[in-house]
Amino acid sequence: MEGLEVTMEDVFRGYYKKKRVLVTGHTGFKGGWLSIWLKELGADVVGYSLDPPSEPNLFDSTNLSSKIQHVHGDILDFECMTKVTQEFRPEIIFHLAAQALVRHSYENPKLTFDTNVMGTVNVLEIVRTVSGIRSIIVITSDKCYENREQVWGYKESDPMGGDDPYSASKGAAELVFRGYLRSFFRHQESLGAVTVRAGNVIGGGDWGKDRVVPDCMRALHDKEPIKVRNPLAVRPWQHVLEPLSGYLWLGARLGENPKQLSGGWNFGPADTVTNSVRDLVGEIINEWGSGEWVDVSDTNDHRLHEASWLRLSCDKAHVALPWSAILSFNENVRMTTKWYKYFYDYSNTNMYQFCLHQIREYTELAKKREQLWSV
Repeated sequence: MEGLEVTMEDVFRGYYKKKRVLVTGHTGFKGGWLSIWLKELGADVVGYSLDPPSEPNLFDSTNLSSKIQHVHGDILDFECMTKVTQEFRPEIIFHLAAQALVRHSYENPKLTFDTNVMGTVNVLEIVRTVSGIRSIIVITSDKCYENREQVWGYKESDPMGGDDPYSASKGAAELVFRGYLRSFFRHQESLGAVTVRAGNVIGGGDWGKDRVVPDCMRALHDKEPIKVRNPLAVRPWQHVLEPLSGYLWLGARLGENPKQLSGGWNFGPADTVTNSVRDLVGEIINEWGSGEWVDVSDTNDHRLHEASWLRLSCDKAHVALPWSAILSFNENVRMTTKWYKYFYDYSNTNMYQFCLHQIREYTELAKKREQLWSV
């Protein structure tokens, strides 16, 4: 992990330095990576979340609780979250706390709707009533759109929908946000409010159940065949640092232009990155250096709906921010696999520093490819 001299002071125009930032869901995969990046940007970060959703997990493996202020709390506990917000007085809120698994939403639909819809209501109500908050960034999902299996990407203006409880809950959260934006936030001159929708995110530290990358890594480590449920499904795969760079850049620009930039935003890979689950698994095996996979689609419970095609149009982010993904499909997979190999090879030690190394590596690559997040 030597040789990178990237400093964070000028990244995102230095916007986050000494800013008070509240991250809900910081014990999760994306929330953990975001909290690490914010910390290294010089932000004063407090995380509000329940326990990590899996074992192992990114939160514990990076010892994140020693790096930021960690508050154990339920997003559905409105009084507790209000108290934390009033005491910490955040300028910026990134809301990631969610029930994030599609298949789990079939087992626990009420919990999924409670967490993803009413949890979002709680956050937005706090933003409406607690003074001093300048920006709210609500992370939803590419699955919030009414999926018609179309080959072109969904735009921010396309209708919300969802055939499964998870997707429907994310579509509903978007409608809740739009109601708050039009009824309340547009009348608060200094407040910027956005939702962000990303493609299928991969990266080190994701141990979610019934997710393709964690399933691959567990099987490869145990020297077992990887069981693949839906090998032909096409997804907008991207490394976790790609959409996070978009969220952070949008957050920085939002602080400067709150009214012009408020609304919904897509963050996904280049249009040329249209790979199937089979492609992803094959490339992971190639990067790992060994392994095999088996098609178990015949054993699927076909009552559980899984879309076969899903893409996002990111033209708005390309033009208005500007922001673009920088990694190729192979680079996405290579960075992801390296993290897990390091995790297993070094017995889960010093993972915070390895995450920081990958953030710096990604930032250096962004500069070389003229995605500077500073214009």
